Amino acid sequence: MEEALEKAVRRVIETMREHLGDELTIDDMARTAMFSKFHFSRVFRQVTGISPGRFLSALRLQEAKRLLLSTSLSVADISIQVGYSSVGTFSSRFKSCVGLAPTTYRRHGGFAPLISTGDRPGGKETRPASVQGRVCAPSTEQCGLIFVGLFPTCIPQGPPVRCAVLRRPGPYALDDVPQGAWHLLAHSVAPGNEKSIGNLGRDQSVYVGGYGPITIKHDIVVKPADVQLRPIDTLDPPVLLALLDVRLVALNSVAS
Repeated sequence: MEEALEKAVRRVIETMREHLGDELTIDDMARTAMFSKFHFSRVFRQVTGISPGRFLSALRLQEAKRLLLSTSLSVADISIQVGYSSVGTFSSRFKSCVGLAPTTYRRHGGFAPLISTGDRPGGKETRPASVQGRVCAPSTEQCGLIFVGLFPTCIPQGPPVRCAVLRRPGPYALDDVPQGAWHLLAHSVAPGNEKSIGNLGRDQSVYVGGYGPITIKHDIVVKPADVQLRPIDTLDPPVLLALLDVRLVALNSVAS
């Protein structure tokens, strides 16, 4: 049964990719999956971790990243091509998820000079915690820089609450983590294939992994959170956050 559900969700995701510029409703997606609308939404979230609408939005922004780097289309044209009717809405959404405005992303060749972190307000009893563990990978040689971050949802977009960059698989530590429920997400791109992260998650040189959600409370001791990197799959939400510029990264340090 699980295999049949995954197959149906994969079919819907392929349809999303083929119609990024079109208006796709939940009814359209449910028909593709051959489920009722309400059953489809539950199944899609169960398989991917996020709603169909959020997954489609992420695919559209991932395609926009690719178009910005591989074509000379204007930002306005790209916004239309990926299904936005307003270039202002597109630009705002792109910046909040990727970390850079579309024109800046293009100018920097898809890389970010740094990744800022953002705290969420806590109460008077807030006591920051430390999240630690190990990042494992199938092959050390296949991994480039490894980004590890804590996010509000299971999709790597927007500013992480805390993050670190590793030279290779191994231990990591994220200190002063505020109270809340966070998803630990990691990704890496094989050396020399950094721009392949714009290929809508199809390129096997992109590795991802996750753990969580991790609940941080003043009376809870956080257990070690280990992450296993693996090649990205169709069912994984795209990595929207811009890659750190290898030339500017202070390796094995926390980006802030």
